[in-house]
Amino acid sequence: MKCVSHQQASQLLHNKFIVVLGDSIQRAVYKDLVLLLQKDKYLSLKQLKTKGEMSFEEDCLVEGGCISLMHNGTGYREVRQYQSDHHLVRFYFVTRIYSSYMKSILEDFRNGLKPDVLIVNSCVWDISRYNSIWLDAYKENLHTFFSELRGILPEETLMIWNITMPLGERINGGFLVQEIEHKASHLRYDVIDANFFSGTLADAYGMDALDLHFHFRFSLQHRTKDGVHWNALAHRKITSLLLQHFAQAWGVILPCPLKTVELSEITAQQPTNENATKPEGVKRAKRAKRASNNYQNTSNVWDRLQPMGGYHHGHRHGQFRSGYQFRPPHHFDPYYETHHQYVMRNRHARHIYAPYTQHRPSTGQGGHY
Repeated sequence: MKCVSHQQASQLLHNKFIVVLGDSIQRAVYKDLVLLLQKDKYLSLKQLKTKGEMSFEEDCLVEGGCISLMHNGTGYREVRQYQSDHHLVRFYFVTRIYSSYMKSILEDFRNGLKPDVLIVNSCVWDISRYNSIWLDAYKENLHTFFSELRGILPEETLMIWNITMPLGERINGGFLVQEIEHKASHLRYDVIDANFFSGTLADAYGMDALDLHFHFRFSLQHRTKDGVHWNALAHRKITSLLLQHFAQAWGVILPCPLKTVELSEITAQQPTNENATKPEGVKRAKRAKRASNNYQNTSNVWDRLQPMGGYHHGHRHGQFRSGYQFRPPHHFDPYYETHHQYVMRNRHARHIYAPYTQHRPSTGQGGHY
């Protein structure tokens, strides 16, 4: 697995403000990013499972969590923030893509510091905890959220919609309260439908979409026993995919040499879902051989980040490029990374500065930290 190192992540995100919005999986995305910005370590099982703690790896709990009442209701709040001399990362726990609480978060963006990167996902709670017939409400909330977001954040902000990861056939989790247990058997199919609508709308509003459902469709062995959450190896892969995408969007060459993963350390503390569906035709011997090849020890050489040309496209900022009938230009072609590169759309031309420089040019927007 190609992993981004601590040094690469630290330089790429130098003087950047990153915001993560979402549920418990997005909280783990935030935690893994915070950990990687400080050291080349993986999240422990306890760190993955704990929520609402006062401090995680030098971050702080700003609101909610253990400061207030801990519960599994839709009104649960948790705001976390990690700040160093050159990095600022913030996390908001949300259970619905658009609500009165989301309005308050958008007001924070409107009146305060504008993020350089916004990573968002909200799906499983939306389609299970609010309405039995969720489709129309979810689509309307997505429209409203994306529309308001485009009016608040500057064009230079890199906005990424994380498409929801695959759910298991048998699931249990904090969101799955007794009143909705009957939905568990078909929720994984609802997620696929919701992913189509959310990904299409994100593309139509000019956001980037990182298809985590696609990337992890054959990595179900990294899903935990509850059928919802994922282990430390999966989250490091998510972090690497995100950082590689940042580098592409900012026109930066990010070399990613293969790194040795201490499997004994990770697997000992990360129990996986033994009942996960295995891809047909894959033999245990082949999986073992592939795992051995993937984690082969190679030299860990750091190459200096080098800027390269940016990306350009022909449509104006804010212009709708597609609807539900939209088909990507390579829709009927085989999947090639040179075509898709983790995203569903062409990238905006952005005014980018080298992320490893000492001084950031003033844009007149946002604040300082």
